[in-house]
Amino acid sequence: MSVTGQASRPDWRVVAPALVLVFGGAFYLIQAYDGRQAMLYLLGGALGLVLYRAAFGFASSWRAFLSDGRGAGLRAQMLMLALASAIFLPALAQGTLFGQPVGGAVAPVGVSVLLGAFLFGVGMQLGGGCASGTLYTVGGGSTNMVVTLVFFAAGSLLGSAHLPWWLGQPSFGSISLLKELGLAGALALQFTLFALIAVASVLVERKRHGHAALGFAPLARAAIPRPGLARRLMLGPWPLLWGAVLLALLNGATLYLAGHPWNVSFGYTLWGAKAATALGADVAAWDFWTWRYPKRALAGGLLEETTSLMNFGILAGAFLAAGLAGRFSPKARIGLKVAAGAALGGLLMGYGARLAFGCNIGALFSGIASGSAHGWLWFAAAMAGTYMGVLLRPGFGLAFQGKSVSSGG
Repeated sequence: MSVTGQASRPDWRVVAPALVLVFGGAFYLIQAYDGRQAMLYLLGGALGLVLYRAAFGFASSWRAFLSDGRGAGLRAQMLMLALASAIFLPALAQGTLFGQPVGGAVAPVGVSVLLGAFLFGVGMQLGGGCASGTLYTVGGGSTNMVVTLVFFAAGSLLGSAHLPWWLGQPSFGSISLLKELGLAGALALQFTLFALIAVASVLVERKRHGHAALGFAPLARAAIPRPGLARRLMLGPWPLLWGAVLLALLNGATLYLAGHPWNVSFGYTLWGAKAATALGADVAAWDFWTWRYPKRALAGGLLEETTSLMNFGILAGAFLAAGLAGRFSPKARIGLKVAAGAALGGLLMGYGARLAFGCNIGALFSGIASGSAHGWLWFAAAMAGTYMGVLLRPGFGLAFQGKSVSSGG
């Protein structure tokens, strides 16, 4: 069932346990850890709610643009990136945000990013969603996206085993636009690129359809009656414009609370490593897991590492959003072809994200907002992979155009 459709009323059989999960989980974290962990979990919950409410994803919007010339989703993403850049770059230039030390998501520009992002783009289309889309649709009750999530974790674990070798391949090293151009130059270049991409999407849409939506709402939502503000806040759907603004602000809040931008894929890597360790694999001996941060994360609990903790929050927040919209209705069975696509897509996304130093969130959203050139390379390579994935979708029983069967972004 589409997460963008309008429901008549909340399903309190879902809302009640979801509220316990969200706020009870925060209370537990205060007792077991501290208030910071609780705030990060609630921040993840807010991200999950916004992602679900606005159906804000990358897989479906990129597919709509490449296969049908519809660019509303792409334009919303450019707005989100522009707002996030305006928050991130001044803070990173100063080294602090409201007095808290912060660091950006800057990574090397090389072969590993080029290949990893391309594989991720293919995987998004076969798996039915991106990294964040997988989380919010699983939280919202999508059965086939559970398959994608499991294989995403497996692919990410495999990528961690191979990443040391990939790091030895050709690379230009880390390139920070902030360091190369200064704050004013980095902002000017970023805003110019965002505007050019948005304008290009308008031109393509007008050429294909004779007109382009002036706002950010997808064409599919035009037939949905617009409820009052209070009812729309409760039941949805939210305009993409709301999603773009709120996600940029919430990523800024993540930068402040965590000291680094929002990321998703490392949480999957850690989940895969924990599962493999429980099954008897000596993951701790792998090169990647001897590095300082991965080693500490593997030795700690799943609720101690920031990305893993926030991922759980996203699941809980999306669960709450689905209940409030009356849309939580998991399907007991999925088709074999769809399941195969979900599994392969998850593997490709997980492996690709590890090679590319992040996913559509950690590399694209947070990377570009941090002024990292690798985020722009990720964007280009993942878009190429998306085109390949769109061509492969019919072979897995998935629609060539429009939203995925899971509406997972």
